[in-house]
Amino acid sequence: MRIVLFGAPGVGKGTQAKKIQAEYAIPQISTGDMLRSAVKNQNELGRRAKAYLDKGELVADEVILSMFRERIKEKDCRQGFILDGFPRTIPQAEALDRLLVELNTKLDAVIDIVVDYDQIVTRLTNRRLCSGCGADYNLLTNPPAADGSCKKCGGKVIQRADDTEKTIRNRLTVYDRQTLPLKAYYQAQGLLRSVDGDRSESEVFKAIVTLLGS
Repeated sequence: MRIVLFGAPGVGKGTQAKKIQAEYAIPQISTGDMLRSAVKNQNELGRRAKAYLDKGELVADEVILSMFRERIKEKDCRQGFILDGFPRTIPQAEALDRLLVELNTKLDAVIDIVVDYDQIVTRLTNRRLCSGCGADYNLLTNPPAADGSCKKCGGKVIQRADDTEKTIRNRLTVYDRQTLPLKAYYQAQGLLRSVDGDRSESEVFKAIVTLLGS
């Protein structure tokens, strides 16, 4: 099973990717996780990526594609994978198509998780992250401990620099301009499947499993 999870920032792609990973025993390949790791390591890729991320802009194609090319070739991707946050532009999608042809494989589905933009802003401005173990929190639905520490490791829980309302609105504008056209691209290939993401995590997941089985 080779899947692309599609949708605006904050619709829950990462959460659903982990559920799909457990259900189908295929790895989640997250652009965000790889980029944040590079930024944390402060290597050349991380420094280049950080300049884009801090402004809420998309990271250059050459940076993203170089990472995915090697990742998709790894042994754990032989039975499939979940792409979370990639591709984000038509050129990236075309490059991914060429890479999959080269590897003699193809996508099975593109799952579009749909959530209203105002709801996305509410979700993301309340999102928090443990600076120690990386555990995810949300002040509305899954808050950290009363003292603001991580329930798992006791680490400091912080707000990501790109989770302010101004940056989120900019990210949504960039998404509309550069990523939304992918819906038509994948619809033309017969791969697009849409699901209402403004429900509980379990309800969204059940809908995705149903779509993948159809």
